[in-house]
Amino acid sequence: FVSGLIAANTDNGIGIAGMDWAASLLPVRALAKCGGTEADVYEGMLWASGVQIAGVPPNPSPARVINMSLAGYGSCSSAVQEAIDDALAQGSVVVAAAGNAADDALNWSPANCGGVITVGASGNNGDRTGYSNYGARVDLSAPGGDGSDVSSLVLSTYALGETTPGDPAYAIAAGTSFSTPMVSGTVSLMIARNPLLTPGRVLSILTGTTRDFPVGTQCSAGSVCGSGLLDAGV
Repeated sequence: FVSGLIAANTDNGIGIAGMDWAASLLPVRALAKCGGTEADVYEGMLWASGVQIAGVPPNPSPARVINMSLAGYGSCSSAVQEAIDDALAQGSVVVAAAGNAADDALNWSPANCGGVITVGASGNNGDRTGYSNYGARVDLSAPGGDGSDVSSLVLSTYALGETTPGDPAYAIAAGTSFSTPMVSGTVSLMIARNPLLTPGRVLSILTGTTRDFPVGTQCSAGSVCGSGLLDAGV
């Protein structure tokens, strides 16, 4: 679902168009049949960025953008922050979901980690969705579906089958996990245009080119939803 929002094929008369349909995807499996740990997730992120992980073959094609459509309650641990710092040092841009608990994003990791681009979810009216985390740690907002109206949910690619690959399909959903790839896909387009962009410069451009929240909305009243609404066309 997330991959489709980033890079689904376009001009084929089917389904949706991804934000950057020419992007190359690097799927990294961090959890196995019996689950895994937070360390597994962040070692996967490090490997994606090009950091060598013991016992794992080197990554021949490090990712310039790492999409983290996940969130867990708690502070950003020193181990997680170190992993993010290492990925940033490799030149990777890390984009993280704000979380879906209608809570301050400062309480959720990796959204509250330094150096990541934290994305909240907006609905059709341009305001914060009822579930989206909020607060000063949110950098910007992007469409995530409002969760209460089927017509406003996000549509993307989907794979049927729980234990083996199933037929391709489409599905609808809502969450900051889906506003996040909107930003990741936009970052992919930015880096395709200028490969020399640093993570810090990418954040500066994104937050400096957002659209204003509509007048009268909760997001327009204070800095709870970031700098504004993602505008990939600027």
